[in-house]
Amino acid sequence: MSNVAESYDYVIVGGGVAAASAVKGIRSQDGSGTIGVLGSEPDPPVYRPDLSKTLWLEDDKSLDDSSLAGDLESDDKVDLVLDTTVTAIDPEAHAVRLADGSSVGYGKLLLATGAEPRVLEVAPGPKVVYYRTAADYQRLRAAVGAGSHVVVVGGGYIGSELASALVQNDVRVTLVLDLEDVQEQMFPRALAASLTKAFTERGVTVVHGTVASGGETDGGVSVTLDDGTEITADAAVIGVGVIPRTGLAEAAGIEVDNGIVVDDHLRTSAPDVYAAGDVASYPDTLLGRRRVEHVDHAEKSGEAAGKAMAGADEAYDYTPFFWSDILDYGYEAVGEVTSRNDMVEDWKDGQLGTGVVYYLRSGQVRGVLLWNVWDSVDKARELIKQTADAPVEDLDSLRGRIPLG
Repeated sequence: MSNVAESYDYVIVGGGVAAASAVKGIRSQDGSGTIGVLGSEPDPPVYRPDLSKTLWLEDDKSLDDSSLAGDLESDDKVDLVLDTTVTAIDPEAHAVRLADGSSVGYGKLLLATGAEPRVLEVAPGPKVVYYRTAADYQRLRAAVGAGSHVVVVGGGYIGSELASALVQNDVRVTLVLDLEDVQEQMFPRALAASLTKAFTERGVTVVHGTVASGGETDGGVSVTLDDGTEITADAAVIGVGVIPRTGLAEAAGIEVDNGIVVDDHLRTSAPDVYAAGDVASYPDTLLGRRRVEHVDHAEKSGEAAGKAMAGADEAYDYTPFFWSDILDYGYEAVGEVTSRNDMVEDWKDGQLGTGVVYYLRSGQVRGVLLWNVWDSVDKARELIKQTADAPVEDLDSLRGRIPLG
């Protein structure tokens, strides 16, 4: 960890994927400008998907393999400052204030503050993990092992990945769902029910309810649901969504609306202040203004913001995708993949094993789920673009638009 200088040409608040990518973007345009990366986490930037995928499933992988800090630490004009909290931004003075009362000046500022986990009535601790960071991974690893029992709260994106990873490590899992099925908020009902069944067939105990209270006990953890059901386990991991970290921007008078509002160059309403990654509400060229919480967007928007800060005149016109591996299944997806939209399903041989789900609103494809279908994200983006100009009248005609392989 480096000491903090009085000022930098570029200051990045945040120490995650978007921040690391922003340094790459800056360096593509400016090889010598000074950069201060101020991260609140104690660990260097890591490739976050590994925390719920690779690090659990490949025995020869470690956190060092997931580090994104190499280019930052090898550049003598980059200061990577960890475990440091920025408490305020002064856009007029072009400075940020730190928790110790000192100030750091900037020429250009990037807010890559990300998001923080939603917290239930269960206090976090060594055995109660709100899962997001490298430190969270280390805590959960220390708390569980083969034969131990973990209660996973949440059946969405992160909850389903962690339940999958843990059960593949011979951990006994109780999965608490506040909906009927895993990923029900994303997938068609039959697919979500099939996935839930696959979990139970792998030994996962599925319990329905909402967490009312809980915490650590002498022997592990206890979680109580709203119907009085009590679940005891060796550890609890909670993944029930995140909230964008917009407090710094709001306090500085920067426009915020479900994220920090940016233009197509990732500029905020304050001069020389940019935002990227999970925290940014940006104008997607295909889907309109949105906020995306996946790593592809963090990488691409971070790099684009870095380039823009260093003088490049390139619009961020990228529509990101995301992916997951759950048990024996895998998928890629792009756009607004939500079961609140109209859905058209196209399954190979009429079975749920391989297929494409089209998500529509008013005849426009707004998202595409590629279930065990690969190398088709660009086709999905093109379909979103085409139907924005020419909405689909016959929804059944969508079947076959993307080959099932």
